[in-house]
Amino acid sequence: MSRIPAPTRRSRRISRVVLRAAVSLVAVGLPLTVPAAAYADPGGALHVAANSLPVVIANLQSWVMGILAAIATLFLVLAGVYWATAGGDPSQVEKAKLALRNALLGYGLAVLAPILLQVVQGIVGG
Repeated sequence: MSRIPAPTRRSRRISRVVLRAAVSLVAVGLPLTVPAAAYADPGGALHVAANSLPVVIANLQSWVMGILAAIATLFLVLAGVYWATAGGDPSQVEKAKLALRNALLGYGLAVLAPILLQVVQGIVGG
């Protein structure tokens, strides 16, 4: 009974590279083969839904405040986890204090976001 030889490190690496290349080619090539642009409607008027600058800045303000508040909340939770699991370890307590400071900074930026965006709106002339 003959044994099948185990793959060597080099052959595994080559097969991994070939697999990655094949997946990349399929991921790029497949969307390019579908003629989606051929089904576009050439007739009719084109309406661009562009908002005015104050509307864009108001939308940007709500997004920025939401993202900053979410990141600050994540840092606040991490600070609590670090502090609870520190067990008296000074490096873990420092890590928790740093995460708490980052959370407070994030909440501060979220509160200041409307003011900063008002300044941007004043600069660009909205």
